[in-house]
Amino acid sequence: MKQDIHPAYGPVVFRDASAGFAFLTRSTLAGRAAGGPGRPERTVVWTDGRTYPVVDVEISSASHPFYTGTARVVDTAGRVEKFNRRYGRRNGGTR
Repeated sequence: MKQDIHPAYGPVVFRDASAGFAFLTRSTLAGRAAGGPGRPERTVVWTDGRTYPVVDVEISSASHPFYTGTARVVDTAGRVEKFNRRYGRRNGGTR
């Protein structure tokens, strides 16, 4: 690997305000990058007493419909029946 070309990689808190959920992980957003988004300006004090940069996200695993089980189930059987009523075979014969 080449030296001094990789962005800094460190701890960052990702926070989903709509679900009240946050998690601490590592990211390249922790460092200052000349060509990238750079270090987040906001910080938060985590449960270990240290201060970490925080990134607010709109959707996380705590608020995404797929992971929370609130996703709608599409009624495919009803759609098939509706299609057959409109365009399907009539009187048992073929078109």
